[in-house]
Amino acid sequence: MNMEKIIIEVGKTSNGYCASCPLLEGWVVAVTGNFDDLKKEVLESIDFYVECAQKDGDEYPAVFDTEYTIEYKFDIESLLYFYRKVFTKAALEHITGINQKQISNYACGRAKPRKEQADKIVNALHNLAQELMAVSV
Repeated sequence: MNMEKIIIEVGKTSNGYCASCPLLEGWVVAVTGNFDDLKKEVLESIDFYVECAQKDGDEYPAVFDTEYTIEYKFDIESLLYFYRKVFTKAALEHITGINQKQISNYACGRAKPRKEQADKIVNALHNLAQELMAVSV
């Protein structure tokens, strides 16, 4: 059975994360804390949204009445922030070819990468993940 995929767009705030969903106009969730706190709040907030809409007789996307999966889509700043304790700037420079200073600017929100640069970062991380999955001991 193919479950519908709900996209949740994730951004970094000064002390946590925020999320929005293109299917739910005006719906925003923010937490002070880590990404696990955000995921928990997203699920609770969607349930609350649907429950309120049902009680009030308001329309809402039918996908929320079925089984669905959630895919979290990070912007580059929040992605680099999420993995800040996993990858050093030097390691990211090595796998992406983007210099450490520029990566630091992206990670701190001082600069937004062009699409090509953002794709380069994401593709490098995907390639690394594929290489790691091919390793056996």
